Amino acid sequence: MAAGYRSILLDRAGAVEAGGVDAGVAAHYGAPTREARKLAEGQAIADLSHFDVVEIRGDDRQSWLDTLSSQRISHLKPGDSTQALLLSVQGRIEHEMKVLATEDRLLLIVEPGAGAALEQFLNSMRFMLRVEVNDLSSSYGVLAATRKIGTAGSLVWENPWPGITQGGWAYSREDHPGKERPWFLHIVELEKLAEAVADEELAGMMAVEALRIAAWEPRFGAEIDDKTIPHELDWLRTSVHLNKGCYKGQETIARVHNIGHPPRRLVFLDLDGSMHTLPAAGAEVKLGERTVGRITSATLHYEAGPIALAVVKRNVDPEAVLSVIDGETSYPATQDVIVATDAGQVAGRFTGFLRTPPQG
Repeated sequence: MAAGYRSILLDRAGAVEAGGVDAGVAAHYGAPTREARKLAEGQAIADLSHFDVVEIRGDDRQSWLDTLSSQRISHLKPGDSTQALLLSVQGRIEHEMKVLATEDRLLLIVEPGAGAALEQFLNSMRFMLRVEVNDLSSSYGVLAATRKIGTAGSLVWENPWPGITQGGWAYSREDHPGKERPWFLHIVELEKLAEAVADEELAGMMAVEALRIAAWEPRFGAEIDDKTIPHELDWLRTSVHLNKGCYKGQETIARVHNIGHPPRRLVFLDLDGSMHTLPAAGAEVKLGERTVGRITSATLHYEAGPIALAVVKRNVDPEAVLSVIDGETSYPATQDVIVATDAGQVAGRFTGFLRTPPQG
């Protein structure tokens, strides 16, 4: 989305604009915890119209994106949804794409402001293939809900998280809290945004983030840095096909999964609520006097209270009580393992904690 974007839904009563990457839409409409509950119950819609939308047209669109990305795209049928990554040669995450197939194009939903860079990269990789890439972010945006919105049209991306897509692998346990949150992104014309929402109740980005963090789902704009590989975030579940053909970064994906370990792991933290504040993203996570990671996202959940996601060193004892240090404030934090401490090195072994679905 272009700098300076302002959603028309910010004109709704009580709207308070979000900051940072989510500027341009509402942080909340006056009652963030109530909004989160309503959103979880399917009784509210969230405005994500600042998210970017890129389209790929042309006869070679699916086979071409298949060769570039971590995910199998060539088999998608109209209406199918998936998630894909573009990686560096070292396997580090450079782009994350929510992919929706239609009859005549692929639609890619990406983080706010990421559309232009993605369009530029994809156009640089076209060569002589029959593909056309266009950034639609100035005319299209996204609405989100835990159900399909009847008034928002038929362009609906259904989140595969936390399922294990074909060719994927799970580094976290089977009783995943993300199963409690279905998630649908509706691609709508910006000029029809108010019409698509109609008179439904709205929820802001604080509510969206509360549900996402509680579902243990990483976000490209939050949990990623310039060294992140998919294994560290449990993104082999939904965004990587381990058995597809060559793509940039595949060697790292295979090596870490089969014979190595990811150097870091995503962890869910229950924070001490007695501080009545939340640590900022980037706050240090410590085990004793040693810094072992950083906070990537934090929120106040309507049931769980203060919670956070953090990326920590792989060998941190999962039973240890950690400290989150933000300025002069220290937050005691207990861990819930997302990525197993022994994730990777699956060649020749199988456990109930590291799983892949039947192939077919």
